[in-house]
Amino acid sequence: MTAAGPGRELSRRSFFRLGGAVGAALAFGPALSACAGPTGAAGPGTMTLALNRSLVSLDNKLNQFDAAVTVQRAVRQGLTRIGADLTPELVLAESFELTDDTQWTVKLREGVRYSDGTPVTPDDVATALQMYRDVSGSFLAAFFREWPTVEVLDDRTFTMNTERPEPVLDYLMANILVTPAAANAPEELQSGVGSGPYVVASSNRGTGDYTLTRNPAYWGPAANVETVQVRFLPEESSRVVALRSGEVDVIDTISPDSADQLAGLPQVTVEQAGGTRISQLFYNFRKPADHPLSDVRVREALSYAIDGRALVEDVLVGSVSQATGVVPADLAGATATHTYSYDPRKARQMLEAAGVRSGDLELTLIWETGEFANDVSVMESTVQMLADAGVRSRLVQFQPGGDISLWRQGKAGDWDVLGNGYASPTGLALTMLKGMYGGTAEKEATRDTYHGYVVPDVQELIDAAGTEVDPARRQQLLDQAQDAVWDTWPCMWAFVPKSVLARRARVTDLALQSTNSYPLASTKLAV
Repeated sequence: MTAAGPGRELSRRSFFRLGGAVGAALAFGPALSACAGPTGAAGPGTMTLALNRSLVSLDNKLNQFDAAVTVQRAVRQGLTRIGADLTPELVLAESFELTDDTQWTVKLREGVRYSDGTPVTPDDVATALQMYRDVSGSFLAAFFREWPTVEVLDDRTFTMNTERPEPVLDYLMANILVTPAAANAPEELQSGVGSGPYVVASSNRGTGDYTLTRNPAYWGPAANVETVQVRFLPEESSRVVALRSGEVDVIDTISPDSADQLAGLPQVTVEQAGGTRISQLFYNFRKPADHPLSDVRVREALSYAIDGRALVEDVLVGSVSQATGVVPADLAGATATHTYSYDPRKARQMLEAAGVRSGDLELTLIWETGEFANDVSVMESTVQMLADAGVRSRLVQFQPGGDISLWRQGKAGDWDVLGNGYASPTGLALTMLKGMYGGTAEKEATRDTYHGYVVPDVQELIDAAGTEVDPARRQQLLDQAQDAVWDTWPCMWAFVPKSVLARRARVTDLALQSTNSYPLASTKLAV
């Protein structure tokens, strides 16, 4: 079957399955270890979460995926957190105030303690910043233009100082989870003491299984659920069966088909919220100057080959929205003034004008299983649409736990387009722009840019916005930066997934947020 052209109906169930008929090769990364299915329902005081991706740490220095935050923040906390309205809320901090253009003054809450009874101190905050800065491959490092220094004023009060203004530091610090200084390290922490409402009773990084129990010494209101079990079930069908049988209570990141199956069950509720994550078919910007993808005309042309409407409506079945800019429209500071258009004829014409004849270009598309719902169908459909524009392509699929991170850094193998997602843990357009598009030559030397994206004019606009203390002027700079990024055509297509999970009826007060996480301590189990 060929991809639907204008005016033709495209059914997701009639999409081809990748094989010899399309001439594309499907490669797999290292196989996952066999994962046993659920063995029985949990007790009345225990809630079981089944995640689609393995939780490999209990801090977020490398922040694997959005749903991990639900568990990580139940054990460790920051000075602030991003609330349901995507603005900062105070957690460990009693106050967090901008007292000068380059200085914030912070006072810790009286009585905040770790689960071992020791107090949270300003030195712990200073050490946490250092560890997040020094860890290799830090996800959060890209959001900080510079790391603030801590000056201790007393046992609860300190200043955070920067050389240039950092007007959104209260947002940024929501992602720095605090650990006792002596126990912290520039690596992902598997266990240890935190200040959160839960403590770690057991952990197994290899299987992705964790048991959390209520922290009896928690400084705030006690968690409602006594015990939380976290399990890794990579197969969506296994998660759905486990939920239906009552062997798990909550599953995340489900496809539209699964949501349809579960929505009609009397003991199951499907929760949905808007999304702050962007998923993209992103280009590899590490290509040599003579490669076709180094030509912005080619990158733009390939975008016209992708039928975004069909992918949204027929493959992803309305569970996402097509991106209207280079970051999700719901982020503070985002513009929604750009449009992806489907015009395969224009794609072929632009490719020919750029010197790329039909059949000359072959692309390697890579992605990791579970990166987004219906990922296989999206990637297979993309192969077909590119073929209709005269572009050959092959797929390379990695299982979770494989070496895709080395490929993404250009250290393991070559690729052209990556199916990838990028979260906004601050709710700000600014930090997402900085993380993806604020790359510099210095960062690229250590492969710490977003797939080699280094455009000095764009980086300068983002940097100027990040240090602008006047909100109106900052927005003007953000608008200019987003227009400049769009003009570089960084990705073939992009969409914004909604946050979707399913829960058993026994789970109540689960406040799913657009960040695809929820406060675990306030979630309840029906008696």
